[in-house]
Amino acid sequence: QVQLVESGGGLVRPGESLRLSCVVSGRTSTPYTMGWFRQAPGKEREFVVSMSGETVYYGKKGKGRFTMARDNAKNTLYLQMDSLNPEDTAVYYCNALKYPFEYWGQGTQVTVSS
Repeated sequence: QVQLVESGGGLVRPGESLRLSCVVSGRTSTPYTMGWFRQAPGKEREFVVSMSGETVYYGKKGKGRFTMARDNAKNTLYLQMDSLNPEDTAVYYCNALKYPFEYWGQGTQVTVSS
């Protein structure tokens, strides 16, 4: 099993940046595909970005302003978000996937408002 704990969310103004973290524990030796998703109020959860090995895949919402990184020594994933706008307001979730197993963190709230 894998446990995921996100942090770093908060309230920021439009145009500002934020970096989310996801600490991974448990069976970290298994090569999971790691990723970030988000869910805005009243909307379905959507894909932001994922990393499989050294390859990064960006969703439409993540490309250009969001950057995913990992620190294997700290078992931590990061999501750097720049030029945030109110449409980025959502709960952001960390995800680990290795079929048929999939794990989610509890989420961290990001609110972009002036």
